[in-house]
Amino acid sequence: MSATDLAAATSRVHDPATYVGDVPYAELAALRDGPGIAWVEEPDMPGWPAGTGYWLVLRHADVRTVLGDPATFSSALGGTQIRDPEGPADLEYVRAMMLNMDPPEHTRLRRLLHASFTPRAVRSLDERVRDHARTIIERMLAGPDVVDFAKEVAADLPLLVLADLLGMPSEDRWLMFDWASRVIGWQDPDYAVSASFDAKSGSEMAREALALRPTPDEEGRMPDPRSRAGMPDLYRYAHLLGEAKRSDPGEDIMSILMSQRDDGPTGFGGGVSIEEFENLFWLFAVAGNETLRNGIPGGMVALLQHPDAQRTLRADPSQIPAAVEEMLRWWTPVMIFRRTAAAPTTIAGQTIAKGDKVVVSFAAANRDPSVYDQPDVFDIARYAVRPPPRAHLAFGHGPHVCLGANLARVQMGAIFTELLTRTTWIESAGDPAWLRSNFQRGVKRLPVRVTP
Repeated sequence: MSATDLAAATSRVHDPATYVGDVPYAELAALRDGPGIAWVEEPDMPGWPAGTGYWLVLRHADVRTVLGDPATFSSALGGTQIRDPEGPADLEYVRAMMLNMDPPEHTRLRRLLHASFTPRAVRSLDERVRDHARTIIERMLAGPDVVDFAKEVAADLPLLVLADLLGMPSEDRWLMFDWASRVIGWQDPDYAVSASFDAKSGSEMAREALALRPTPDEEGRMPDPRSRAGMPDLYRYAHLLGEAKRSDPGEDIMSILMSQRDDGPTGFGGGVSIEEFENLFWLFAVAGNETLRNGIPGGMVALLQHPDAQRTLRADPSQIPAAVEEMLRWWTPVMIFRRTAAAPTTIAGQTIAKGDKVVVSFAAANRDPSVYDQPDVFDIARYAVRPPPRAHLAFGHGPHVCLGANLARVQMGAIFTELLTRTTWIESAGDPAWLRSNFQRGVKRLPVRVTP
């Protein structure tokens, strides 16, 4: 690859506007199957000041190496998003979030939460998840034959399940939709100012929190949602919910956290500090929502584009769990994540300096031909064979592998089982709309026609 071609490829891969059309798989493949790692410039763009640039790691094995070595590739030094926090205060605050911690701090918090996300614990939620999926599909079938699958079907299931897990009133769940849209969709003008929640339908907690929601500036931009100033409504809600759980605890995650809350500055005794508590709520409400909200419609896109797969799953729903794995691999909702080199090192033969940003591409790694046969092909039988191919990276790898991965699989399996066993056929009913983001492969609109 010439220097000119390399610069053009990395520019397209970095530019959020590229993804409104589609993921630039041709460029990702050329970079992955060629050098395997590439330097990407970070030019100034609307809402994104110029940055230092970063190393993009694209091969499956190298991505696993980066994610599996937090001592060399830190989540805490610069956070886990390409764009740097706006200042030292914002960086310090995001470091209180488990996503942006390294061991041993990360290990301590993860251990406190791990019991809530084991396969056994998730199985206990199965019936509730299936009930929510059944209700959503019944509501869909009672309506018009054309539906926006992305918002009216896919978005609601993770919101309902998260409301259960967090002990939130279910009528407040669309607050999480708006919070996630503002955080994940900050590059997209439609999502950056998301305001779907109707305060009249929510609880008193929701109304009090919503009074603090920031308003767009003269240019229509909101404050950085990774900062406390950018999400005061979320943090206020977290405080109010936490206080409610402290006075009347249940078996939900928020009650568990409040029972271990530590108001001291260091989290003495393994407890959770105030900032950690708020940021754990942020993490659940945003990350616990957004990946599945886009993974479900991503799976539907796969079935719309591959009608034979839809026919096969209708004829044999027992194949749906294996198909879910292929949906996640093929679609890959979270496309990239960042680390920062804590020491000089080498990846794919390239010397990396201490302090360099290192960004892993899940989108490229999940289509690595050295791992997956015909990786661009959507094949629902891929994960049905024994032994299956190496695990996809849709949920990450290493110490930060997604806590909610098992629960996400259950939800995707439930919604597609209900959908495919309660309908005769599903087909596209218009052009979809993709999120303007180089981070999340988001689906803003997905009109489909459903035959009951």
